[in-house]
Amino acid sequence: MTSSSQRRAIKTYRSRLSERGIARFEVLGLDKDRDLIRSLARRLAEGGPEASRLRATVAENLGGTPKTGGILAALRRSPLVGADLDLERSREDGRAVDL
Repeated sequence: MTSSSQRRAIKTYRSRLSERGIARFEVLGLDKDRDLIRSLARRLAEGGPEASRLRATVAENLGGTPKTGGILAALRRSPLVGADLDLERSREDGRAVDL
């Protein structure tokens, strides 16, 4: 269990990170890729033209960055749009079952 001074130190550290625009997050990957992922994250966090170039290269190779609203856009493209489906369920007590 952490003491109150440790909790306060962690809170202060994370608030300093957020002031710099840096978010702390966790990723899952292979153990052998740990150093690669850490160095990539470090370079991206530094900012500058090299980070922008690296970000563009990675985004291009991975198919770009995901856009928000992807599920909603897919539902709007559905062939059932405007089909006036009745999705109301009937409220019945059910049936008697002999066990």
